[in-house]
Amino acid sequence: MPTIKSLDDLKRIREEALAKRKAKTTSGQVQITVAMGTCGIAAGARDTMKAILETIAEKNLEGIIVTQTGCIGLCEREPIVQITVGDQPKVTYGKVTPEVARRILEEHVLKGQVVQDHVVPL
Repeated sequence: MPTIKSLDDLKRIREEALAKRKAKTTSGQVQITVAMGTCGIAAGARDTMKAILETIAEKNLEGIIVTQTGCIGLCEREPIVQITVGDQPKVTYGKVTPEVARRILEEHVLKGQVVQDHVVPL
């Protein structure tokens, strides 16, 4: 963390933080959440997360926030990935292998078509 030596430094850091916050809340933003509870990790959630991050890097995709959470409570459907695109309702996917994760990024995130065969009905 940079050292704050003046009021100008503090103002600059504040503006940078506000700009980052605004970027995260911009409409049209994509948020991907991977369930990384014990059951998710045992089912392969780390490999799923790795595939998502690698695909984003390979395709130079921007405006995507990838986070992780604990157990969602659907252990039999792990690994679980939730996708939120802008103001659209959140879509929860189950049994997301690395291959399925790449497919979800291609079809849902990039083309706007929900991958119906992996949707978990809530």
